[in-house]
Amino acid sequence: MTDAQRSGCPINLTLEVVGDKWSLLIIRDLMFGNRRHFRELLTKSDEGISSNILADRLKTLLEQGIITREDDPSHKQKGIYSLTEQGIELLPILAQMSAWGYKYLPVSEELGIRARLLSEGGPKMWAEFMDELREVHLGAVRRKRGPSVGERLQAAYESVVNRK
Repeated sequence: MTDAQRSGCPINLTLEVVGDKWSLLIIRDLMFGNRRHFRELLTKSDEGISSNILADRLKTLLEQGIITREDDPSHKQKGIYSLTEQGIELLPILAQMSAWGYKYLPVSEELGIRARLLSEGGPKMWAEFMDELREVHLGAVRRKRGPSVGERLQAAYESVVNRK
């Protein structure tokens, strides 16, 4: 434990890394929105993060090993952010948080559909989605073929949006 850490409690230490207002939303957008560039993370989130806060949180997530940044081959000044294994393994936490929010808070139908489906799908669906994220972010070969969890979640979201 360093002087900067309040305690060696695993919950405390986790919160010191991802417990601010923005970090889990950035991870959410990398996972569920496939937003991999700074500009996408800045402009395509409903919550409206400022550029200086986004830059700071990305720096922290990089330093903590939750994401990586590689130069974008199509544009020298752009970077592509990817989740590491540590970042991917936050999926069950986000799934549980979204299930809790869906159950107890006034979630909109279109933004709650993914939470409902992930909750219903449980750990088996989460494991399948983590394999998909490993393929996208780490270059791993996905074992299962057919419609991906990500595609099914997106289709359900679009169905709700189109119905409204």
